[in-house]
Amino acid sequence: MPVHDARTGAEAATEAGLGASTASSPTTAPAAPAASPTTVPAAPAASPAGGHEVPAESDCETTLSMRPVREFTAPAPEGADAAPAPPGPADDLLGRIGDWDPLLTPVGTFRLLPVRPERDTALLARWMNDPAVAAFWELDGPEEVTGRHLRAQLEGEGHSVPCLGVLDGTVMSYWELYRADLAPLARHYPARPHDTGVHLLLGAVADRGRGLGSALLRSVTDLVLDHRPACARVVAEPDLRNTASLTAFLSAGFRFSAELSLPGKRAALMIRDRSLRHLM
Repeated sequence: MPVHDARTGAEAATEAGLGASTASSPTTAPAAPAASPTTVPAAPAASPAGGHEVPAESDCETTLSMRPVREFTAPAPEGADAAPAPPGPADDLLGRIGDWDPLLTPVGTFRLLPVRPERDTALLARWMNDPAVAAFWELDGPEEVTGRHLRAQLEGEGHSVPCLGVLDGTVMSYWELYRADLAPLARHYPARPHDTGVHLLLGAVADRGRGLGSALLRSVTDLVLDHRPACARVVAEPDLRNTASLTAFLSAGFRFSAELSLPGKRAALMIRDRSLRHLM
């Protein structure tokens, strides 16, 4: 489960669960889905006392040149560009994500499309019932389980915005961007005003373990920093057991900051700093 206002998913054992967390059921939580593990540097080791950790040196490489394979994905909804979702409470807190322009990334043209439950629940529920994803997000079961998770964010206080990720016209991922400084996560680390959290789920099995998650994480965090000038950092809290997720965040320019004890999991606090974005 996630760690923000609505239950934000938990990390999947692979890139499928990048950034999600196994915690209490809040409204938005850092987190991310998992992906099939690739050979990567060892995850940060836990300190004997269970406190902050010093990450092991790593030399992670991501295969950005590989084109994604489309399985169990869908074309972007018709009229998505012409009929964006109506403004919600998160617009003032996160900067009208639906208005952000598409971004040219190393793997294709990418954009975030705010979720509409009536349109998107069936697809997301199918992804959540993938066993590799369910192990961390804990949203498997009937469509209503996923529907409640989405509505909790959309009808909440605007701390979290669920989005579809559209790559070259194909819906292929699920994202949650949230105000980490306003979420329960802020009780577990020294939060700063406007800290923004991220969770990522890659929908197709064939899209995982190929470096795609790292490329998109870097691009999406660039979008956040470009559109939210008050935000100095993007944060995430993947499960320490999720080596593939940790590697993806490191490859995307995040640094390991600390080990956190969150509801339901031990997590790595990953941070991407605005001041270091062009260096890492």
